[in-house]
Amino acid sequence: MNVAKTKAAQMPAMDRDWWRGAVIYQIYPRSYQDSNGDGIGDLLGIAQRLPYVASLGVDAIWISPFFTSPMKDFGYDVSNYCDVDPMFGSLADFDSVVQTAHQHGMRVMIDLVLSHTSDQHPWFQQSRASRDNDRANWYVWADAKPDGTPPNNWLSIFGGPAWQWDARREQYYLHNFLTSQPDLNFHEPAVQDALLDVAQFWLDRGVDGFRLDTINFYMHDAQLRDNPALPPEQRNATIAPSVNPYNHQEHLYDKNQPENLEFLRCLRAVMEPYGAAAVGEVGDAQRGLEIMGEYTAGDDLMQMCYAFEFLGNARPSAQDIVSVMDRVDEVASDGWPCWAFSNHDVTRHATRWDLDHGGLKVMTTLLMCLRGSACIYQGEELGLREADVAFEDLQDPYGIEFWPEFKGRDGCRTPMVWEASNQNGGFTTGMPWLPVSHDHLQRSVTQQEEDPSAILHHYRRAIAFRHAHPALAKGAHDKMRATGTVLHFTRSFENQTVFCAFNLSDDPAVLDMPAGTWAQIGMELGSAGPQPDGKLHLGPWQPCLALKMKS
Repeated sequence: MNVAKTKAAQMPAMDRDWWRGAVIYQIYPRSYQDSNGDGIGDLLGIAQRLPYVASLGVDAIWISPFFTSPMKDFGYDVSNYCDVDPMFGSLADFDSVVQTAHQHGMRVMIDLVLSHTSDQHPWFQQSRASRDNDRANWYVWADAKPDGTPPNNWLSIFGGPAWQWDARREQYYLHNFLTSQPDLNFHEPAVQDALLDVAQFWLDRGVDGFRLDTINFYMHDAQLRDNPALPPEQRNATIAPSVNPYNHQEHLYDKNQPENLEFLRCLRAVMEPYGAAAVGEVGDAQRGLEIMGEYTAGDDLMQMCYAFEFLGNARPSAQDIVSVMDRVDEVASDGWPCWAFSNHDVTRHATRWDLDHGGLKVMTTLLMCLRGSACIYQGEELGLREADVAFEDLQDPYGIEFWPEFKGRDGCRTPMVWEASNQNGGFTTGMPWLPVSHDHLQRSVTQQEEDPSAILHHYRRAIAFRHAHPALAKGAHDKMRATGTVLHFTRSFENQTVFCAFNLSDDPAVLDMPAGTWAQIGMELGSAGPQPDGKLHLGPWQPCLALKMKS
């Protein structure tokens, strides 16, 4: 590796607190921009589009996996952690992405998938060869029960048992996802060392941090105890679709193990000299916020984590948001959340919550006012709705398994639409790996750039507003309240206090302003202003943003 180039690609100044309140833009590389006409997005395509990303005002990009992979789960099944899959380009292309992002003032976070590998990874190929080789214990192997059935009742998120029989070793191996994604054994010190070396490799290459896939899945119960049944009234579909029996268990033993904290401390120690930051994905339907609090507490664990509270199907009401944030204050007051409404695993929130233009604008403004950092997913700044992908066009194994009750994740992964001049939206000159939605073509970047009322410009204004007010990026909040359909709270940092209110309904609402003198701000975001009598009149889906004046 060219060390001089790597150092030149680093950000000019190290701000160890850069992640706190940052706005992070997620890029799904297969679907962002194809630079060579093969129908699949790639790293040079990302580099080409980074000036656009920078124009949004975001602080960092998060790139979903681009590592060498057989692509059974589209890169989340890694066969070489330290190289780029040829379909995405080369390590030199990745260096170009880092350098270009840094030139535009953005940091680069990459998606590390540490809990499991592909079954094509050399580590697994060696591990499965015998019970006594150097990597025999690098994966989770267990003998069958006397009747030949799996060692316990653990289930895979992708359906069926989480155990696959391997005739070579005459044992079962654990896979929390596809059978082609065997789980690494984090109880083996050599595994932890190897994964810490992976993080070191990419940090040396200039990355500024990581998104950590399934961070709470790293460790399993060494005793392989059965998970207890979960009562029907406690089940929810935030992690797996309701038709998936995975929801029928309380996942006490297949994930969420306390030993995970020590590995996270080791990872933080590797990151610390670089000023790098990580955001962990906490996949748990019952204890997500609690685990987020555990994993981000203090200064020696992860900087940020996100749970799935705002990635569910039901549109959150004002009271729902209060309940979530109250719970965060209770179990994660010493931690730092990272909020998102959409990502590559869930139905786009414009569809999931059935939001029109006004609703999308208000929810975007709300996201930029919540305590925590924020992730936005490519295309949400265009107001894209979920694409309707026909069964014969499906690529996602999750959707193929549970069709038609659950259509999988392809509908949020269709290609980015840059222009409406051709059926591929400017994404590729070839045949796209997923069809471009006709409805999306009407919301292309080029068209929205020319429309002052487009949601794209609202995203830019909302992000700029967050950056202009330190209280929103880094500040504390008082107790959130719901008055009818209005969510309201204040954010405070040093000498700045900002009042935030959001009417999350189709009906107008009236609210009493808190005590003090308030100046209306955020007019560019449609903010209402307080009246002389101290009343606040909010139209349907309207915010109020006000700055407290010094007496």
